[in-house]
Amino acid sequence: MSHPTAVADRPATRALSRFLPSDRWGIATLVVALFVATPLIAVAIIALTPAPDIWKHLYNTVLFGYVRRTVTLMFGIGLGTFILGTGTAWLVTMCRFPGRGFFNWALILPLAVPTYILAFVFTDQLEYAGAVQVALRDMFGWRNRQDYWFPEIRSMGGAITVMTLVLYPYVYLLARAAFLEQSVCVIEVSRTLGKNAWQSFWHVALPLARPAIVVGMTLAMMEALNDFGTVDFFGVRTFTAGIYDVWLNMDSISGAAQLAAVLMIFVIALIMLERSARRGQKYHHTSTKMQALPGYKLRGARAGLAIAFCALPIVLGFILPAMVLLSYSVVFFDVALKANFLTITLNSLTLSFGAAVAAVGIGLVLAYGLRMGSGPLPRAAVRFASVGYAVPGAVLAIGVIIPLAKFDNAIDALSSQLFGVSPGLLFSGTVVAILYGYLARFLALSFGTVEAGLGKVSRNMDGAARTLGATPFQTMARVHFPLVRTSLMTAGLLVFVDCMKELPITIILRPFGYDTLATFVFQYASDELFEESALGALTIVAAGLIPVAILALTTLRSRPGHATGSCSA
Repeated sequence: MSHPTAVADRPATRALSRFLPSDRWGIATLVVALFVATPLIAVAIIALTPAPDIWKHLYNTVLFGYVRRTVTLMFGIGLGTFILGTGTAWLVTMCRFPGRGFFNWALILPLAVPTYILAFVFTDQLEYAGAVQVALRDMFGWRNRQDYWFPEIRSMGGAITVMTLVLYPYVYLLARAAFLEQSVCVIEVSRTLGKNAWQSFWHVALPLARPAIVVGMTLAMMEALNDFGTVDFFGVRTFTAGIYDVWLNMDSISGAAQLAAVLMIFVIALIMLERSARRGQKYHHTSTKMQALPGYKLRGARAGLAIAFCALPIVLGFILPAMVLLSYSVVFFDVALKANFLTITLNSLTLSFGAAVAAVGIGLVLAYGLRMGSGPLPRAAVRFASVGYAVPGAVLAIGVIIPLAKFDNAIDALSSQLFGVSPGLLFSGTVVAILYGYLARFLALSFGTVEAGLGKVSRNMDGAARTLGATPFQTMARVHFPLVRTSLMTAGLLVFVDCMKELPITIILRPFGYDTLATFVFQYASDELFEESALGALTIVAAGLIPVAILALTTLRSRPGHATGSCSA
């Protein structure tokens, strides 16, 4: 006699078994993904804690100012990166002028300079006591500020300008790739219909490349939301600065978490905007002609304007700061060494290397877990854990410090009860917190790179290895690891460099008296001692050149028949 309850439970059990992982690798994938995603979950939970007094105070004082300035900053950076990124991408792709081959890869160089370092350089050179205004006063005989007008660098316009010069390569890279992928036939038809260069760009090339351009603008705006050094140094009180104010000055972590949740809504809105831009924006090549794209030969004044337009962001975004930093580094080399520069550099290298190794290892575990088909729940957890790169560092820092502090308190209470000894803050008060924050933020870089590398390995190799008796771990170690070694190295380099530059997470989570190159440069620059920190800033820029070099090599691999090197004349 059968039991109706048992029969009824079988479909539910079967459905649950499909949803939950049943193998060890799937369980490991789920556990690791939830571990990395804990800061995001913590922010969401803390944000649900009521903080009415804080919100009433913010509503009556600074909340609308935060919103207005954040929206203005995002709009300005979006517009600026669109103009610079799309314009330069079109020129180096579709136009022929002297120096085009050089600009093709050099336009990526500003990406190596962190926004806050460029902000310090610009302020140092353009403020009232800077080299530019001093030279102007000497040249024209001006005595004080009342004798002339000069734009204020520490302003919203200054912040937009600085961030645009650093972030436009996101748009440039994606727009250039989109232009290179466009069909020759489309360009030829537009010419046949009498379109000139400007009309072809505006009515044909730009609409086809719009989804890619929107993706680049979205990435740039998300990076702007994460910025703290520039907006704080320039006195632009955005949501990111507001999180620090509420947390540190108002002593309300729930209020800070709620502000962070609002900032996450901004980020989610940007992601949805990017995805909506791609929805339904598909086109297919109707021809296999992959010959060189027809170019527009520029001569005279037009060639000069094209050269100036492409050279300006390189000069302002890379050459100028590099020269200033190099000159200051030489002059103040001894001063920097006396300020524990070697110890601080070692701190940065150790943290960045540790975070890179951890991110690559965990990224490999997660990517391989998805390859093994771990089930819907681990897959969803992995995707959620990889969202951290789109979340501002200040938000993640809040999500890191809360669970680690609770864990420390639990260990302290247990140790005091059992042994009568208080171990203190073992995790939240040490570099473990910084490493955890780096891992939560930059896992997406390693995971995406490793997943792309594994995707190129045929699944037939998995089947052959399993047929020969290899376990999943042995298959990964002996078959996949040698094949994706390059992807692992690339992922490690990307995480390493981003950790070297990371400022918001490090400022919030670092232990007392513990500095990295990023915090060292920021503190000295905030104290108007930027010259003494130039060597640290130059070190960060030099480290940033590594992924830029990788990207530059990638940009040189154009579509068949479109060799960039031959068109530099």
